[in-house]
Amino acid sequence: MTQAAQSTMHAAAIDQFGGPITPHTLPVPEVGADEILIRVESAGVGVWDPFEAEGGFAQIYGGNPKFPYVLGTDGAGTVEEVGRDVRGFNKGDRVYALALVNEKGGFYAEYAAVKAKDASKIPRNLTVEQAGVLPVDAMTALCGLEALNLKAGESVLIFGASGGVGHLAVQLAKRMGARVLAVASGNDGVELAKRLGADEVVDGHKDDVLAAARKFAPGGIDAALLTAGGKEAERALEAVRDGGRVAFPNGVEPEPTARPGIKLTSYNGEPNSERIAKLNSLVEKGPFEVHVARTFPLDKAAEAHRALDEHYLGKIALRPS
Repeated sequence: MTQAAQSTMHAAAIDQFGGPITPHTLPVPEVGADEILIRVESAGVGVWDPFEAEGGFAQIYGGNPKFPYVLGTDGAGTVEEVGRDVRGFNKGDRVYALALVNEKGGFYAEYAAVKAKDASKIPRNLTVEQAGVLPVDAMTALCGLEALNLKAGESVLIFGASGGVGHLAVQLAKRMGARVLAVASGNDGVELAKRLGADEVVDGHKDDVLAAARKFAPGGIDAALLTAGGKEAERALEAVRDGGRVAFPNGVEPEPTARPGIKLTSYNGEPNSERIAKLNSLVEKGPFEVHVARTFPLDKAAEAHRALDEHYLGKIALRPS
């Protein structure tokens, strides 16, 4: 077992659910037998983080929230300490990890202790900043494509293709051999989705998505992954063929509906060792872009949350250390 170099750390935390995010000095979390301690160099700022800050996850998942409560469900950095029962990780390894409602604190901190099973060495073609914002959104994208049972040669519509989940789903679907129609947001979103390899891209705010989908797949779209809801998403589903499949992650609002004859599935992005290995394998097949729109220092975490309400592509990151 190795030991962390310091006993306290800087963190961004709340003192009560619904309270402001403020800088704190807290003890470095102790590492259990099946855990690793990560010196966090990049943390993802998820669109779900404000929900967690209001106590939403605590209500859903229970547990025993401790205050100050450190936010952040994914991040990346360097292994500083290894639990006695952990195999496959060593001090100095570059890793990413994800942990939802971690009783030892999230990734908005200089250090985070996580279960080793929820961590992975960083794929060789990603930077640590990219890896820090990858895990939750990539796992959500992968689980969505699995829920669709997507096969090589099939057509898939990805709605919200320039967002955190969507821009990763475009690349993963292409690596699974699918034909991708990407519905992005704004001129910059369209350009991003094109750069990521989508076969066709339309702007969901100004283009006729239904017409584009019918042109893309005259016999009907085989599958659709909705990372955002609303009227345009509902209209796009009219292009899905009878017997087609639609999936959306839980939390998409308004919740999509589909006509009879279409299989509609809601799902959670649930990690396990097999999915993490599959994700890494897909990512390492070639150049893979995890688009980081903006990076904030740790003491600007509250400002990063406000930026979630602005137009941006991909993900927002924090730099804890």
